[in-house]
Order: sequence, then structure tokens, then C-alpha cells
Amino acid sequence: MTKHNANNERMKRKYFAYLKEAKRYSEATVDATAKALDRFETYTKHRDFRAFHFEQAIAFKRHLAEQKAIRSKKGLSKATLNSTLIQLKRFFQWLSEKPGYKSRFRYSDADYFNLSEKDSRIATARREQNGPTLEQVQHVITSMPAITDIERRNRALIAFTLLTGARDGAIASMKLKHMDLNANCVFQDAREVKTKFSKSFTTFFFPVGDDIRKIVADWVTYLRENWFWSNDDPIFPATRVALGTSREFEVLGLTRNHWSSASPIRAIFRLAFASAGLPYYNPHSFRNTLVQVGMEVCKSPEQFKAWSQNLGHEKTLTTFLNYGEVACQRQGEILRDLSEPQPVVQSDAEIFAEAVLKKLSSHGVTTIRALDGDTK
Repeated sequence: MTKHNANNERMKRKYFAYLKEAKRYSEATVDATAKALDRFETYTKHRDFRAFHFEQAIAFKRHLAEQKAIRSKKGLSKATLNSTLIQLKRFFQWLSEKPGYKSRFRYSDADYFNLSEKDSRIATARREQNGPTLEQVQHVITSMPAITDIERRNRALIAFTLLTGARDGAIASMKLKHMDLNANCVFQDAREVKTKFSKSFTTFFFPVGDDIRKIVADWVTYLRENWFWSNDDPIFPATRVALGTSREFEVLGLTRNHWSSASPIRAIFRLAFASAGLPYYNPHSFRNTLVQVGMEVCKSPEQFKAWSQNLGHEKTLTTFLNYGEVACQRQGEILRDLSEPQPVVQSDAEIFAEAVLKKLSSHGVTTIRALDGDTK
């Protein structure tokens, strides 16, 4: 059975290079495209792309909708169907303009990869973003032991995530030199820190409690003064695993190396929440927590703009759209409050105007008001 088509492979390589170099897409996006094309080629038994016909797209949609997820054994989600078909649609639109292909099928033939409007709405529907409450996170942190170096690192890790709202990939790659305890900030330098979209920005510590800051500060000081670590060493080093006295692999402390991925960070979060008797919340969910806190404490647009920038968002609208949903319970509370008669609150201008009138009256100055055309 044919497992590849030479012509297809050649065009796929060109397309992947186009995505990466011209469109500047990430490796993850290119990998998702490769996976979608592999599914399509497996279905067509690696038939040459030049033989593409819109009826293939229709048949493949039906085939894909019947597939089961490997882990859950359930049908693929609408979101998975949508993302797969979008990748295929873009590829065949690109391919339709290339020599040897544009005479075989039309650009519009790729539109047959579209899901129905109903399924598209389901696939792209926004769902409520859940995150722990500030009190829950504080409970988890205070519940964590801090006797061994690994325990101190783990507690500081979760405290740092709350203090900065940094993404787990960025945290895994941060160095001690990026932390400035005097200025209460951390510089997420995209040259060395794995930030989203490779953006560099400064994050000042969020006001989530002096005790949270102290845990992080004590950990950084401990690494510098007790272990004599330098600026280029990681803030959160990987666990050292080696052969122990029992001649079996054992945890033997910390290394001076960064974690190779964020997976160990998520494992630490999972264990910490379970030990505290709470459901698991991943590191990214702390950003939802911080946005909810910001919506409560910020009293002006300027304050919330600063809060948004501190999360690495260039536009405040990004914060609102991606993290700023009003929780369902809070939504109900607001609507119930609005159903009650609202007290009339004078504006600052009205209060000031009344004060001026009283002051003038106390000095014997007569004021003139025009009411319904009459002057009094």
C-alpha cells in the first residue's frame, strides 16, 4: 500500500516553508497543518493532489465526522473538525494558484471544506473561562510544604505564577537576571524567554499579597546566597534524577538546568491542588484569576489598561475578550441588583455646582435661572 506520493511531498514541503517563512507561523501551526494533510491523504490513499475535486472535500468531511478520538473513543469535536478543514481549505487555495494545479481545479473548490453554519458556530462558540479564586490559590500556596529544596521551589513556582501571571512556557525558561526584586518586576525578554508571539515586555508584580511576594523573593535570595547561583541560572531549575544508593533512579535535588518543557510545571500544579483538596487548575488559568481581580480593584480605564499591559496584552480588548467574561453566578447577581430601584446619585459636577450656588447665596449674590422661558 502506497504510504506517500512524491509530488504531494514536494508541494507540502513548499507549503510548510511558505507558512513558516512568509506567513511567519509557529512550528505548532505548521505541525497542525501537516496533521490535517496526513488525515486527508490517508483517506484518499495518497492520491495526487492534482486529481483533487470538490467532491473529495465533501466526502472527506463526512468521513472525518465519523472518526473517533483515540483517547476518549468519542466522535471528534466540532472544534477539531473545524480546525482540520480550515487547514485543508487554505492549502488547496494556495495550491490552486501553482503551475500544474491551477488548470486542474479552481480556487473556489476549496470552499467545499467548509463546515455548515450551524457546526461552525458550535466549533467557534466562546465558553466561559474558568479559573480559581484568589482565595483558592492562596489556600493552595499556604498548604504546600517548604522543607526540602524541591518543595520550596514548587511553592515559589505557584506563588510566582500568581504574582506575575506569566505563561508556563515563559516560566520554564526564565533566568535569575530577569527578576528585579527592587523594582518588583520581571522582564520577559523574548530573546531568552519563551513568550507568546516572541514579545518582550516587563511585568510588575500584581497586588496579590505581600506574603506571596515574600515567598518568591525568599526563593530567589536562597538560590543566590545559599547556592551562589548567577544571573544565567534558572529561577525554577529542573529536578535532578540519577542513580541512587539503591541503584535505582531517584530524585536527588535540583540541577542548574531549565526544564525542557512546561509539562513538569503542570504536574506540580496538579499535585498541589489535589493535596489542598481542590480541583485541578492549570497555570494558564491563573491569568483568568488575575483578570477577575483586576476587574474588581481597577477604578479607571487607565488602571485596567495598565493591568492588561502587565499581562502582556497590547490591547485592553484582548483582555476583555479572552479572559474578562463575567462569571455566570456574578452575572445573575448583577441582573438581580439592576432589577431593584437604583438610588439617584449626583454626579461630581452637580455636587460642585450646588456648592457654588450655596456659597454665592451665603455672600448675598442673587442667582438667575431661566425656567420655561421666565426669568426670576
